[in-house]
Amino acid sequence: MTITAHGYAAQAPAAPLAPFSFERRDPQPNDVAIDILFCGVCHSDLHTARGEWDGTLYPCVPGHEIVGRVAAVGNDVSKFTAGDIVGVGCMVDSCGQCPSCTDGEEQYCETTGFVGTYNGPDPVLGGHTFGGYSDHIVVDQGFVLKIGHDEKDLAAVAPLLCAGITTYSPLKHWKVGPGQKVGIVGLGGLGHMGVKIAAALGAEVYVFSTSPNKRDDARRLGATDLIVSKDADAMAAHANSFDFILNTVAASHDLDAFTALLKRDGTMTLVGVPEHAHPSPSVANLIFKRRAIAGSLIGGIAETQEMLDFCQAHGLTADIEMIDIADIETAYARMVKSDVKYRFVIDLASLKTAA
Repeated sequence: MTITAHGYAAQAPAAPLAPFSFERRDPQPNDVAIDILFCGVCHSDLHTARGEWDGTLYPCVPGHEIVGRVAAVGNDVSKFTAGDIVGVGCMVDSCGQCPSCTDGEEQYCETTGFVGTYNGPDPVLGGHTFGGYSDHIVVDQGFVLKIGHDEKDLAAVAPLLCAGITTYSPLKHWKVGPGQKVGIVGLGGLGHMGVKIAAALGAEVYVFSTSPNKRDDARRLGATDLIVSKDADAMAAHANSFDFILNTVAASHDLDAFTALLKRDGTMTLVGVPEHAHPSPSVANLIFKRRAIAGSLIGGIAETQEMLDFCQAHGLTADIEMIDIADIETAYARMVKSDVKYRFVIDLASLKTAA
């Protein structure tokens, strides 16, 4: 049995997102049915809907920063009950048996790869998964998160399900904390959460940006200062001084300018995927200081829950701009121009009145 869902979908790379009806499964014994309240708008949504990354399956209903209220649960669900406020992030399934899955690192599933909340293989109905630009979703309880923030903050919690965990996971993995000097490259949807979380972990935080006019915002978010990355003198003043740099920029750029700022044994971790490869970094820049360039992908379910609890305890949410779902194309156009501080979030109540 299935239940009809309503949302917005792209039918082709050049087609604007528009109203679309489709089928969700009835809750299976381990499933949680969720009425979606809010869904963040990630740059990945735009890339996928527009077919800018290979492999988009149409029709495409994006959205993997989901906050909602539990409507019903399957007979074997023990973690959630109707009425609970919950979240769903970038994953809705994985093999559950490979070393990465058994280690709680489902995002690195080695057998099938994790099943994306949208544009992944639907493990029950066949076809592909549809995301959070819709009125409800049905997800295995193992991929549902508890949310403890106040209800007034729920819209601003939604981006934590992607932007929050994407920055929290590497900051925790590389043990960022008090006494460390940490850089965040880029002050957008990811970067602004990186600043907030790194500061809450106790680090001294600096933002790297090409835009000097973001200095006040960087400081408001928790940074000590902003370093203009195209100012060679400003960059040189910080040479060999950073313990860790989190690079959130998703455009191809010179990595050497940042690795030169790392201390011996420092690491720069990349979380943005550029359309074209970065220029090859200088090997000598790494060898002579035992520096590292690494990568990180979201986080496992247990770590995502840890991140949500951490953010609740420290009063952290994303800086957002709320939109109606009918305005998604305008939001996409503004995202391309980096005209948002710092994440759009869709109020799914607007779906009821959308044409």
